[in-house]
Amino acid sequence: MNAVVADEHRPNLRGRAGRMRGGRGSGRSATGTVRLWGRHAVEAALANPRRTLHKLWATREAAAGLADAVPAGLALEYAQGADLARHGPRDAPHQGLVLECGTLPDLLLSDVLEQVDGRPLVFLDQVTDPHNVGAVFRSAAAFGAAAVVTQDRHAPPESGTLAKSASGALEVVPWVRVVNLARALDEVAKLGWWRIGLAGEAESEFADVLPSAPVCLVLGAEGEGLRHNVAAHCDVLARLPIRRAVESLNISNAAAIALYEVAQRNARGRSNAAGGADPV
Repeated sequence: MNAVVADEHRPNLRGRAGRMRGGRGSGRSATGTVRLWGRHAVEAALANPRRTLHKLWATREAAAGLADAVPAGLALEYAQGADLARHGPRDAPHQGLVLECGTLPDLLLSDVLEQVDGRPLVFLDQVTDPHNVGAVFRSAAAFGAAAVVTQDRHAPPESGTLAKSASGALEVVPWVRVVNLARALDEVAKLGWWRIGLAGEAESEFADVLPSAPVCLVLGAEGEGLRHNVAAHCDVLARLPIRRAVESLNISNAAAIALYEVAQRNARGRSNAAGGADPV
């Protein structure tokens, strides 16, 4: 059996990401560690150099499907599919793979903003469902968002459930956790991002308020929506044009539609700058 990676090669994880702990069934086994499951989540984590890898449990069939993705030196234990359930929450859709690894290191918003090249940002205001947050990460990866920003509190911790919903996107889209969301919105505004809060009661439609400047999308929890103080730190509130038969959209669906609209606007801008016709 391969030996576990030596401790001296593991980065020292500090800050909020190392301190946060998940609740029962979250997949977080101890401070600074997390258990991920599912093929996409595990394979993406194995390929992420920012991850500290501890141990992989796998069926022989699932391990064979990873080919050369398992790094040398990572402890690998073969198990039957039914036995893998004890390494994560009951009924977790593990697809034959469970990985124990270190949580992602903390990121500063200022560091992320230096590298985003005008791509959209997604701010989530007290969205606590890990399935929804994970799905937002998936949409963010699909449409080229630069980062997802949440509060330190009133947001789910990094967990196997969230990573499974993100389907690998947690490893490629930076996750910034801040103490004060309103203050973080002020920070991005100073650097040129136009802050659009999505609100079903808004008078303006989203497509009508899209500027040529970089966009920061701000979404609130389902039911409660944006808090007053967060909405007050947006440049404009806008709604998605949905039919009256549906009262509202799931937050991850709303994020996907808005990010797609931003991506289409950016594509039209690049086409116009190059002197070509608008895409159909």
